[in-house]
Amino acid sequence: MGKKQKSKSLGRGLGAILGEVAEAYENEFQSSEDAGERVVEIPLSEILPNPYQPRKHFDESAIKELSESIKRHGLLQPVVVIEQNGEYVLIAGERRVRASKMAGLETIRAIVADIDRSKFRELALIENIQREELNPVELARSYKELIEEYGITQEELAKVIHKSRTQITNTLRLLQLDEYVLEKLLSSQISQGHAKVLVGLDQKNQRIVCDTITGQKLSVRETEQLVSRIKRGSESEERGKSAKRESESFDLLAYKEVIRDHIPYKTAVKKKKVEIEFKDENELKSFLKRFAG
Repeated sequence: MGKKQKSKSLGRGLGAILGEVAEAYENEFQSSEDAGERVVEIPLSEILPNPYQPRKHFDESAIKELSESIKRHGLLQPVVVIEQNGEYVLIAGERRVRASKMAGLETIRAIVADIDRSKFRELALIENIQREELNPVELARSYKELIEEYGITQEELAKVIHKSRTQITNTLRLLQLDEYVLEKLLSSQISQGHAKVLVGLDQKNQRIVCDTITGQKLSVRETEQLVSRIKRGSESEERGKSAKRESESFDLLAYKEVIRDHIPYKTAVKKKKVEIEFKDENELKSFLKRFAG
């Protein structure tokens, strides 16, 4: 009972943080006087990165493309920072900061949000989730971190961040993959569709299939067919091993007395076979009659 109440409370806390992020953005579109107090030009050199930024992989080609866009059209959406002891700490917009630096700009438009520093970690996670800027692996790790941090269920997280439970579950399943495969997904060498097919394979087969995908440029459908063949082969191999184990564990000596009670001839019971000794042909014919229709 107590745990359930804790989850609900933490869920509301997560919702409150989401509200603060939304409020920071909404303030940009208030009256010009008010906006002037919230949106400022900040030297890029004075912006410190958020130490809890969940995004670890940045596509340099995408950053360059964004940089060219900023050169042509300017920065359409400000980044979000908080001011702490005369410094600005970035909450949202690291790609925009990197692209602006690449474009040779010295300052950047920023919303100065009134948010508690203790919420840095959650804000970085949520902001990236809401904007869908994370790679599938980073997204899965963010979901996991929020669930563990707030002690909430996948269902509760789905309601708070407005994602489907299925999407959250399928994304979290990616964390079952081998690190080798996750690195390929992080660097976009394989797609999320490819990666999902590999869940359930052992580490060795995950790596083999992953290398096959990149080496032979397999589509998701072709990957599904390959994995299906591997699973059928594994199941067949397991049945063979099971039959072998059963065969190895089988011992007729345990049935020695029962065999002798049912066969009224001289018998020698060994581990895997029974030897029957007949005195003459008549005994053999008598024995064989037992199996006649």
